[in-house]
Formats: sequence, structure tokens, C-alpha cells
Amino acid sequence: MGGMNGRPQDWAGRYDPFDRTCPSRGLLNAVGDKWTILIVLALADRPLRYGQIVQAVDGISEKMLSQRLRTMTGDGLLARWAFEEIPPRVDYELTDLGRSLLPVAQALVDWVADNYETVERHHRR
Repeated sequence: MGGMNGRPQDWAGRYDPFDRTCPSRGLLNAVGDKWTILIVLALADRPLRYGQIVQAVDGISEKMLSQRLRTMTGDGLLARWAFEEIPPRVDYELTDLGRSLLPVAQALVDWVADNYETVERHHRR
């Protein structure tokens, strides 16, 4: 488990997001983003087109979806497949790296569902 400062004890020589200067914080911010988590889960079973992702992730703006898809593709989490059809078609699919986020994303969403009411009760105090 963690050491006295809350950090895993076996992090010697690895990226340390507890360190404010560590570049891994940017990736932690990206993969911990609510939209990233929901997009990963939406793509869990199959590739989807842009419009299908908009429908699956209720409430995401087209601008935000475009930004997240671009970032996630750049980070290697998604593959983008463009098909020369009329009308043009673009599919997004999780890469192996993106698939490795599935259990983490699902666990986080499950935790939120299991604990939402408890947290809300604390807010009302």
C-alpha cells in the first residue's frame, strides 16, 4: 500500500504525480476527465461514429467531444478510421492502451453510482 506520505512505496524511479513538477500530471488530468471516462466506456463494445458518441455521452458538446477525441487519439487511447465514402465516415475505436483503461473507468463509474447519495447527504449538512 502507501507510505506515510500516501504515495506507493515502490515508485522509486517512476513518474510521481504527487510531485507538482512531474509531467505525468497532465496525463492523469486527461484520463481522469469525466468526458474521457465516459467516451472510453461508450467505446467499450465496438467502434462508433462521431454522432453515435454524441448520442451515447449525453450532454457533451460537439466542441468538447472534438477536443477529447483529438487528445485521446494523440495520447494513443483511440484509433481514428476515416472511410472515403459519401457521406464521409469516421469511426473511433479503443486501442489496446485505451482498452486498458476500461476496468479503471468502469470501477470509477460504479463507485460514483454506489456512493452518490452518501456524498449528496454530506453536501446537504
